[in-house]
Amino acid sequence: MGRVIGPPAAGSLLANPYPLAAKRCIGFGSGPKTPNVPIFLQSSELRFSNHREAPRRAAEPRSGSCRSNFSIPIMGKVNYKKMKGSQNLRQRLLLSTLSGTPILVEDIRADDKFPGLRPHEISLLRLFDRVTDDCVVEINDTGTKFKYKPGVVMGGRRVAHDCGVSRAIGYFLEPLIVLGLFGKKPLEIRLKGITNDSKDPCVDTFRSTTLPILKRFGVPSEGLDLKIESRGVPPLGGGEVVLSVPIVQALSAVTWIDEGMVKRIRGWTFSAKVSSQFEIQMIHAARGIFNNLLPDVHIFTDHKAGLQAGNSPGYGISLVAETNAGCCISADTTISYARGDDVGDMEDEKKELKPPQDVGEDMASALLEEIELGGVVDSSHQGLLFLLCALCPPDISKVRVGKLMPYGVETLRQIKDFLGVEFNIKMDTTTKTVILKCMGCGLKNLSRKSS
Repeated sequence: MGRVIGPPAAGSLLANPYPLAAKRCIGFGSGPKTPNVPIFLQSSELRFSNHREAPRRAAEPRSGSCRSNFSIPIMGKVNYKKMKGSQNLRQRLLLSTLSGTPILVEDIRADDKFPGLRPHEISLLRLFDRVTDDCVVEINDTGTKFKYKPGVVMGGRRVAHDCGVSRAIGYFLEPLIVLGLFGKKPLEIRLKGITNDSKDPCVDTFRSTTLPILKRFGVPSEGLDLKIESRGVPPLGGGEVVLSVPIVQALSAVTWIDEGMVKRIRGWTFSAKVSSQFEIQMIHAARGIFNNLLPDVHIFTDHKAGLQAGNSPGYGISLVAETNAGCCISADTTISYARGDDVGDMEDEKKELKPPQDVGEDMASALLEEIELGGVVDSSHQGLLFLLCALCPPDISKVRVGKLMPYGVETLRQIKDFLGVEFNIKMDTTTKTVILKCMGCGLKNLSRKSS
């Protein structure tokens, strides 16, 4: 648990040299065994931003901590990899942790009207702190600069994290599943917040499409699961999921270029605090498009009410095309009645919403467009696919994707920057797809307990 260090005795050599700054709170301390509690340290153990020299003696934290303009100094000199901007924060934190590279990120929305880190980015830092040990985070007053010194991935069970309501749980799931694979213990974490929205992949897509990708790289099916306990849509969320991730010693290199032909369509609709007829209308509209192409189409319903419906009304649909080569291509969306900070009149909001029939038709068309692009994964999973290839043993991995998306391109740059892994990219003019090959960095799970 968090440590509380009281003031030194009168006349002690550790007597406070800065009497106005005695016993100040330095934010939060957390970790696998440490709850979020304030940590108080005497001023001789603090690094003040307005003093050039910090005291030589310092307490080293047992777990991560987040601070504003002062922090616990780290024993020895730390060489930070300097970066700018808030782009691709998830990949930077993930690759920093896996490679053991401390990072210094500056100029975070420095010229914006509201500069600094956003609530979901602060929450992401807290999440990394919660599943690792000896992680250290230092944030300046304005939030436009922070230092991140990665710790050891611990994993563990009965871990909980509130993701907030500025981004959906899907924003946090992608880096979390990769991080959990290289932990000391299998990870079981309860995440609270928004389960479905239109910005991030929903939890249904994660369960039906993302998890099978991990199995391609040698991740065992046992212990790999996502349970949806309640739904939550913007703006108030209220959803809960439980993610389970097993640990691996290393991933397996893959040759995954066969897309196959679509053999069936599966899907899930949900409705929360609205009529279940909305789901029927979405299904009917989507099937009206798919049934002209293939007969094996099944879309399941999930109507929630009461506590399992979360705090805001909404509905949505997630569709997956499964091929005979084992590929899963997905598309999803969510419609919520109240969005943003200024909700306004609920009745006016309802009139502006897209009807369920249009939602079903649009998502069916979006899925067909993803299939037409080609590749073994859809465009939203390109970044994860490239990252898993780069983390494989020093053997050749070869994959096929459709049109390279900006998120995938930026992931390739971050991989080269942190891991030194470069991809050979070749255009397949016959199928208008892209084939990528790389030699993995050979990451091994050194934290894993030997049996």
